[in-house]
Amino acid sequence: MNEEEHQSQTAVKSDPAWEEGPPFPEVGRFLSGPQSRGFELARAFQIFREFLRGFRTLHFVGPCVTVFGSARAKEGSPHYELARQTGRLLAGAGFTVMTGGGPGLMEAANRGAKEAGGLSVGLNIELPNEQSANPYVDIQQQFRHFFVRKVMLVKYSYGFVVAPGGFGTMDETFETATLIQTGKIRNFPLSILDRRYWTPLLEFVHHNMVKEGTIDPDDVNLLHVTDSPVEAVNHILRVVIERFGLKWRPRVRPQRLLGEREICAEKSLRFAAESEARARR
Repeated sequence: MNEEEHQSQTAVKSDPAWEEGPPFPEVGRFLSGPQSRGFELARAFQIFREFLRGFRTLHFVGPCVTVFGSARAKEGSPHYELARQTGRLLAGAGFTVMTGGGPGLMEAANRGAKEAGGLSVGLNIELPNEQSANPYVDIQQQFRHFFVRKVMLVKYSYGFVVAPGGFGTMDETFETATLIQTGKIRNFPLSILDRRYWTPLLEFVHHNMVKEGTIDPDDVNLLHVTDSPVEAVNHILRVVIERFGLKWRPRVRPQRLLGEREICAEKSLRFAAESEARARR
């Protein structure tokens, strides 16, 4: 090894950027490869407990519509007002409005639902930066694992609205579309808000994915695209009534003996399936 190579390797080893960083947090450690058997078993129980808390918290919220959107949008921006109006209209139609519980467009949708006297739910994710719970939720649940939170955002919803957003919003949207595409969940309505914002992505879906055969042409129809919150909510309402036979009935009451919490909202009705057989058609 010549002197130049030796100096180069020495410089790399002494570079602070290459030094060992702080220990992974628990979730990061869990996702970083095999761990000890005890750690993996403890983490499995913690994940189960997180699922169980979510099930107990959300069991009585009634049929939801989940609104996905950016945490970074500011109050007063056009996108914020778009999501706020959507939350207001969804609550007025009788749906519980569910979001990721954070700021930005999630806050806007929860706020609109709250202003309309509807039930507002936020499923917040614990992050070191950016994400904090918004003040417009009636029911809040904290999650440490993204995958548990995403299950809850889908499990209780009869429809989905996608407002402008970033990587997280795209992840949630395409995972939901994949679940519908593969038949893991029913063909629930998935409305995309703001054509201008989403046009480049939608063109990629149409011109690249379909053209290359990575999705079927019919898969494009899973996405209902509109600029109008009224149109998005009417589309969801029409589909859940016509396709799933949902109707109004009194809300199921929690049982205090089981430690189940009473849900307070001005609207005390919820949608319910007419029959399981009809809903599966």
